[in-house]
Amino acid sequence: MKKNQILAFDFGASSGRAMLARTKNGKLEIEEIHRFSNDPVLVSGHLYWDVLRLFHEIKQGIVAAVNAGGFDSIGIDTWGVDFGLLDKDGQLIGNPYNYRDVRTAGMQDEFYKTMSREELYAKTGIQQIDLNTVYQLKAVTKYRPQDLAQAETLLLIPDLFAYFLTGAKRIEYTNASTTGLLDPVTKDWNADVLNALGVDKKIFAPIIKPGEIYGNLLPEICEELHCESVPVIAVATHDTASAVASVPTTEKDYAYISCGTWSLFGTVNDHPILSEQSRQIGFTNEGASDGKIRYLKNIMGLWLIQQSRKEWKRQGLEVSFDEMEKAAKEAEPFRCFVDPDADDFVAPGNMPKRVQEFCKRTGQYVPQTMGEILRCIYQSLAFKYRYSTEMLEKLTGHALPVIHMIGGGIKDGLLCSMAADYCGKTVKAGPVEATVTGNAAIQLMSFGIFKDLNEARKVIADSFEIKTYNADTTLDLEKPYAEFLKYIGK
Repeated sequence: MKKNQILAFDFGASSGRAMLARTKNGKLEIEEIHRFSNDPVLVSGHLYWDVLRLFHEIKQGIVAAVNAGGFDSIGIDTWGVDFGLLDKDGQLIGNPYNYRDVRTAGMQDEFYKTMSREELYAKTGIQQIDLNTVYQLKAVTKYRPQDLAQAETLLLIPDLFAYFLTGAKRIEYTNASTTGLLDPVTKDWNADVLNALGVDKKIFAPIIKPGEIYGNLLPEICEELHCESVPVIAVATHDTASAVASVPTTEKDYAYISCGTWSLFGTVNDHPILSEQSRQIGFTNEGASDGKIRYLKNIMGLWLIQQSRKEWKRQGLEVSFDEMEKAAKEAEPFRCFVDPDADDFVAPGNMPKRVQEFCKRTGQYVPQTMGEILRCIYQSLAFKYRYSTEMLEKLTGHALPVIHMIGGGIKDGLLCSMAADYCGKTVKAGPVEATVTGNAAIQLMSFGIFKDLNEARKVIADSFEIKTYNADTTLDLEKPYAEFLKYIGK
């Protein structure tokens, strides 16, 4: 490494940032140099990602990195499942849709006319939710077949950005594994699923593994941004896979919650679990940075709290997250519950009203105040973590005594402490910047700075604050937990 620092781009559902990372005195340092919003755009009833503006922000991050001393490589991670289509000239065919777009409504049932949900899970091991790429492609075949007729290449979002930078068309393994199209055993596109869709395999770019290189920055990019032609490294481009790479443990059996807009709750297995019970409970088998399987459940997470805050702001009530935590703590517990993963809460909108409507529909007390609504959300999330822990231990056959909570959501101390109490587990929270840290670690592994993932995790554990929450064993939670379980799937 010439500059002794690398550039990591991390895109979330609502914001993105560029961060420089370097090793110094046996520790990993990270520094934010550019931050920007990620604002999906609703046009004519459909929700899109503004990818050209986001690529502009990547360029601004590169310029900022050049001005901060330069960098030796670039790695990009984003959310999963969404994609762009390129025509024969390599041009983008329209803006990529946002995974929350309404066009996937009913597409599961459409797909199951050609392949049963049981067979699909046995072939791909992916939790069956509307946003999956397989159902998005079903929507394309139904509503926009002309797009597929023009398409020569499909690229997932991080791979699309890498293509804009390098001209290389590749799809990185961990993100490919989220699509519902990949065989988790062979780690290649499943021909039977593609045949059921009526989509030709040839549009899917070759798969690249974490740590491999897409290519170097294009000459025109270097000329425009006054930078050197460094490699763009395929990190674990699915943000959760990068985050899990940063879990500060070398233990084999552990649980993690990658905590943010979503709560990704799981463990890492050597092999996928493709049983019917696993499918029914909603666990998913996605790729890990080291080629293993992230076995996890997607839980709606802090989305409900974030959307509630936005709604109150629209109503003229300015309230901080700290004030919301305080209001939740002061509200009476266990008066009502929601299933955070109910369809009621998927789309953006008036979340407090939806919480009230869920409670009314299920015959519960209807929360009235901000504190009551937030308490309902918090305790429902914490009990969903407990339910997921119990199912995870049952399906894997392993006891998981420690839950590692990672990501920006751990700034919410109430959620961390409730996770420990409600699950009856020790929670270790940190690092906050888990995704960027994992992104950086994989780039540094590619350079040989870290010899393997275990060494990277040891350095991470020494470099960032890890806060421990011990469960309050005096709490009697069995009765309210039993009540909560009544509302799962409602």
